Amino acid sequence: MVEKAGNGPEGADIPPCMMYVDKEGAWFHKGAPIIHRELLVLFYRCLSLDEKGRYIIKLKDQVCRLDVEDTPFVILRTDFVPARRGGGAERFVLHLIDQTKEDLVPESLSIGPDHVLYCKVKWEKFPARFLRPSYYQIAEYIEEEHETERYFLYLNKKKYYIEKNLRR
Repeated sequence: MVEKAGNGPEGADIPPCMMYVDKEGAWFHKGAPIIHRELLVLFYRCLSLDEKGRYIIKLKDQVCRLDVEDTPFVILRTDFVPARRGGGAERFVLHLIDQTKEDLVPESLSIGPDHVLYCKVKWEKFPARFLRPSYYQIAEYIEEEHETERYFLYLNKKKYYIEKNLRR
């Protein structure tokens, strides 16, 4: 990380972090894998999107641009939680690569290129890619509406249509 926040002319480009995240969520620094979990968790906490949609890491007064093949957030596992007696709703719990869990926002589901399933995470700020195991875990709950050829997730007696988003 090389640029101090607030330095440089207004609109100056943000320098690269020299880090890369592949489509499976693996991080690399100058080609070498980053495997230190605590460091990766810190990077996830410092991650944001700028107004151009680029991934930015802001750590103290250092700012840099993260190169990402698809999305830095990937979903490792998806658990269906049935409604409880006397209250509560059906839901899916997402296990994210940053070691956090959160409920799926079913309205945020979308299908990207190559039929990859995505949703929004972290208060719907970031797209997240379902990795193959998590995709298969939720896919058993996804149905096709044959008349419209659209897919949907039926949850709590409501259809949540999964939109196609071919601009990834």
